[in-house]
Amino acid sequence: MALLKTLNSKFFHTEIPYKPMGKYVHFLTVRITESYPLFQTDGELNKARVRAGIADKTPISRLSMFKRKQSTPERLVGRELLRTYGLVKPEECEYNVEFGMDNPDCIIYGFAIGDSGSEKSKVVVDTAFSITPFDQSHETFTLNAPYENGTMASKGEAGSKPGEVTSRINQQDHIRPQVFFPSIVTLKDPTEASFLYVFNNILRTRHYGAQTTRTGRVRNELVGVVFADGEIVSNLRWTQAIFDQMNATGTLHSPDPLDEDDVMSAANQAISALLTEEFIVHTDFIGDTFKPLLGEVKALTGSEEGIKSILQQADKEAKTYASKHISSKKKTAAKAG
Repeated sequence: MALLKTLNSKFFHTEIPYKPMGKYVHFLTVRITESYPLFQTDGELNKARVRAGIADKTPISRLSMFKRKQSTPERLVGRELLRTYGLVKPEECEYNVEFGMDNPDCIIYGFAIGDSGSEKSKVVVDTAFSITPFDQSHETFTLNAPYENGTMASKGEAGSKPGEVTSRINQQDHIRPQVFFPSIVTLKDPTEASFLYVFNNILRTRHYGAQTTRTGRVRNELVGVVFADGEIVSNLRWTQAIFDQMNATGTLHSPDPLDEDDVMSAANQAISALLTEEFIVHTDFIGDTFKPLLGEVKALTGSEEGIKSILQQADKEAKTYASKHISSKKKTAAKAG
């Protein structure tokens, strides 16, 4: 039974295929920081030196949001829901420790367990870049910690005597609120249930980066979805096209934060223009054509009955796939051993 009425069933497989079949769905996402997240490696914020736009060839440094900083929080949200509704038991599947190998998370997002087996991810996420330059998108905080008597000590100074204020301080760069990261999340060979599973994970995920229990608040806004027989434009090119569009309309108000309405409008126009240059077959749901689909997905995922129907169908498909392909691979490996 179809879960969606706004989409033609031709966009989906009836079951998860074992080999690539050339169907893609691209989720056009703009990630918006709403606190002070950290996307860092070795204590420093990730950044890249790139061209400002496609037309504007000025080199600038941009903040980078690496692919695992995006995909890991989203799949963890999905895993949490699977446990909430009793489809995965905590002892059956532990992330990066012992994968269950037969649930929607493992089959859709992939896993690797040494000689025990592996499954390639059907979700493709690439590095995202901030629209605004690095210098306008971050600020440095001084970190310190209070004792119970009210005095302050710098982070890492646990050995200081109570009442004694240390002279050493620790500084950390944080990404500012209202920094925008355009990001295209691609799902290969979707079924209707896997499409909704990934869609829901993107909509629900609220925290990204380091220290997710304390900071890292990020909101995902979708511009649209594109069904195609191949991959589309990169995150960087989309970001550069947005920069050009905003530059042309005078909506880059440096050093003030970007206006969200201006960003979403530019993102919509930029991706629509870029898609006209693609040499693939694609069907776009962007802007007004996307609203009915988004409304239907939110209504479905916003009710207990709706979300359970998605998860149960996704779980059924995952277990069918695992019984056909994962179990056979394990048997083959056992015979070879």
